Amino acid sequence: MVDGRVGRQGAPRRSHLVDISPLRHSPAFARLWAGNTLAGIGAQVTAVAVALHIYDLTGSTFMVSLVAWFALGPVIASGLYGGAVADRFDRRTVALLSSVAAWASTASLALIAWAGVSTVWAFYVITTVNAVAATVASATRQAITPRLLPLHLLPKAAALMGISMGLMVTVGPGVAGVLVARVGYAWTYTVDVVLFLAGFLGLWTLPRIRPETGDDGAPPARGLRSVVEGLAHLRRAPNVRMSFVVDIIAMTFAHPMVLFPAVGAVVIGGGSVTAGLLLAAFAAGGILSSLGSGRVTGIRWQGRAIRNAIIVFGIAILGFGLVLAAVMLGGYSVDSRDFGDVNRPALAAAVLCLAVAGGADNVSAIFRQTILQAAVPDRLRGRMQGIFTVVVTGGPRLGQMLAGSLATLTVTWVPPVLGGIVVVALIVVAVARVPSFRDYDALDPRP
Repeated sequence: MVDGRVGRQGAPRRSHLVDISPLRHSPAFARLWAGNTLAGIGAQVTAVAVALHIYDLTGSTFMVSLVAWFALGPVIASGLYGGAVADRFDRRTVALLSSVAAWASTASLALIAWAGVSTVWAFYVITTVNAVAATVASATRQAITPRLLPLHLLPKAAALMGISMGLMVTVGPGVAGVLVARVGYAWTYTVDVVLFLAGFLGLWTLPRIRPETGDDGAPPARGLRSVVEGLAHLRRAPNVRMSFVVDIIAMTFAHPMVLFPAVGAVVIGGGSVTAGLLLAAFAAGGILSSLGSGRVTGIRWQGRAIRNAIIVFGIAILGFGLVLAAVMLGGYSVDSRDFGDVNRPALAAAVLCLAVAGGADNVSAIFRQTILQAAVPDRLRGRMQGIFTVVVTGGPRLGQMLAGSLATLTVTWVPPVLGGIVVVALIVVAVARVPSFRDYDALDPRP
């Protein structure tokens, strides 16, 4: 294997286009992937609609932000405990039941919207229930994938999930905006209720997936003891642990999404249209990197691939910050929410930087998910996926807090410039200190 790429029976893939072999190899995975994509688009529709609905009811951005904060603690708890449940019971059943709870909460939103309920706390309660159920369902579905596909197809499956996620965060918000404007909130939530049914098709047709037992044949421990057992395994799994650490570094120090409204309002100009374009650029970069992942997913030295991808991510975020710095320090800022007044060269440069960042982040995610699915024993996979969910949920929230606070204390360009530099430096040092992660070999996956 001279080029460091691993394909079926060791043959490197020649095409750069996304490899759809997982869909052909496993019809069950294909149905799960398609159903999850449609249901995920619906979930994004509801997430945006809830934010718009609460803002219409209260006129307060702070009240909108409380949706995320009320859900944060329960999501962390459900990620940890839900993964333990997935390791003890039939995963198909766990995924179905948690998905039913998520669907019921979405249906509840539709019902209160049709009834004209304007009590804000009801939205907080329902969206928190939805977030908890969705967290358990997501962790369980990810733990199911390695039971449907052979080892060498897991990176390719992760690339397909990158396309799925990109479609969710680009199509969903756009559809939500159109639906809310044209038909109102009640019909918008109802659309998600219908789209959610596609997710059940993928789950319902799965075979029973009972988790494997330990070497002694005993089933996993129950309750809190099971969670502790999972955390103890993480201490003994340096490669899996580092895959979490590098993601926390990237998302905590270089997550600039919270700055986009200000960039559109007083830096580049263009208001909400500019903010939407910046967000879409990040998502589009992820989709494009998955579409062109044919050869990338065959890389053998996956720890180095993660390191290099996050370094590129950090440099791209630094570039985004330098674009903002050039505009602000050069006196080219545009204080206008009219898209006709936007600083077009600066917008083009910012979009390019964020597209590169989104693509690099997706490449990192492909291999981090692959390591998690390939190196963790099946009897612990649900719990590790639960912890992974906590990481990817908590990291961006910390990043938004840090970037928002730093921008308030300084200026808008400081968080991405400083964050990009910090990410590159910390990733180089952190990976160098864990040689087993740097030299992680896809042909010999070890936790």
